[in-house]
Amino acid sequence: MSHIDSQVLDQAFRQARTFNTFRPEPVSDALLQQVVELAQWGPTAMNGQPVRYVFVRSPEAKQRLAPALAAGNLAKTLAAPVTVIVAADSQFFEHLPTQFPAVPGARDMFAGNAAMAAGTASRDSHLQGAYFIIAARLLGLDCGPMAGFDNAKVNAEFFPDGRFQSQFLINLGYGDPAGNYPRGPRLGFEQVAQVL
Repeated sequence: MSHIDSQVLDQAFRQARTFNTFRPEPVSDALLQQVVELAQWGPTAMNGQPVRYVFVRSPEAKQRLAPALAAGNLAKTLAAPVTVIVAADSQFFEHLPTQFPAVPGARDMFAGNAAMAAGTASRDSHLQGAYFIIAARLLGLDCGPMAGFDNAKVNAEFFPDGRFQSQFLINLGYGDPAGNYPRGPRLGFEQVAQVL
């Protein structure tokens, strides 16, 4: 594997921040598609693709989202160029015969075990949402992921048939660092890891 330039590591991780405010520059549909198509290559269980994205951009769509937001997230979300609803498809396994033909029984394994399907959909959609954040950063966007919202309200408004379940939100655009908090420290290796 080739060496990754330190500048790329900074852009994706070390210098990247969670943004609270964004410059008033639009994010194109083409760029959103690029982010999704790059992020989809991250690993998941049995190559399942449970993540679903709703890009909330228009003022009308933002007003639909607003009642579900925690008070501290309302203004910044309404002002962000795009807010992404990262959701999980509860029936993701319907695609496994195409996505993971190496195991012919994969679809039926999940279809016959609702708890396993729900756990896998949630876990892998969170993984895929994280890949989305890294892909967005690598393609020049900034992100403000959030959990401060009412999942039930988002689900009722955007996914009324119950198939998709919201997991978290990401404000997306070109960040304004003036709105950032000071960088918080991270735990050291010895605090989070052990080698056995």
